[in-house]
Amino acid sequence: MGFEPPQRLVRALGETYGDAIAAEWLGKLSELTQDALGHASLTTERVVAPGGRSSLVLLVRRSDGSPAALKIAPAFARPDLERDALVHWNGWGAVRLLETGEGGPLVLERLQPDVSLRSLPEAKALLEAAGTVRKLWVEPPVDHGFESVAARTARQATAMAEYGADAEAGALTAAALAAREELVAHSPETLLLHGCFRQGKVLSGERGPWLAVGPEPLVGERAYDLARLVRDRVEDLVAASAGASAARRRINKLADSLELDRERLRGWTLFRAVESATRALAAGRRQDAELLLEFAGWL
Repeated sequence: MGFEPPQRLVRALGETYGDAIAAEWLGKLSELTQDALGHASLTTERVVAPGGRSSLVLLVRRSDGSPAALKIAPAFARPDLERDALVHWNGWGAVRLLETGEGGPLVLERLQPDVSLRSLPEAKALLEAAGTVRKLWVEPPVDHGFESVAARTARQATAMAEYGADAEAGALTAAALAAREELVAHSPETLLLHGCFRQGKVLSGERGPWLAVGPEPLVGERAYDLARLVRDRVEDLVAASAGASAARRRINKLADSLELDRERLRGWTLFRAVESATRALAAGRRQDAELLLEFAGWL
């Protein structure tokens, strides 16, 4: 099967892992795809585009004709941890893993890749998102290998620190780093989290109306997991005349509906927004960074 990988995948892998590492894996992707299709006896319908930022997803048919999705990710993106999380959830609130072999690509139940919560009006989307993510917050398996929120954010904080003197991002970076220090010092719980939960990560399905996909699983407190959802559709928030008050109301509404501490959710929302902004600055995506910094400034 010859194809060009989606450009979003190419850009995101290069930004996250470096162009050389990304190029090496992308050069093998066609061969990896052929091997995966043959090993699982799958036939291809189409590549999902624009697709994910760390994996190639294909709509396929299994040997019995039933629909499925094949997800191929580089080992450095840790698809093994995604597999472990999906096995533990076993379809509860999340896409179901159809083949549970160790290592390699993931064969998943077929959802509707073009229908996510972003297709709904904002209020309805947030309601459905809250109902979905609460299902994922369970005790992690014994002897799990998932990273903690404290460990992941410590690595991110190290990368953020170089923007402490930046004229545009410096004050917000300092505030975000201070918020993180306070939050990790007294974490109230250790649950299995999605890790990258937002409206675009919840797709329509047949087994359930809305199911989460694409976890970057870790363990920690629920407020961290909800923080990325708070800034969904940030372009609309920034463009609105009452964007700042709308963002704060969203924090309060989500915190109250899921019984979370408002200030902890606000703190993690600040940290994750500024962390994303500094990554955008490092990648030269200044417009994205400016949107995120404006949003963070409201918090």
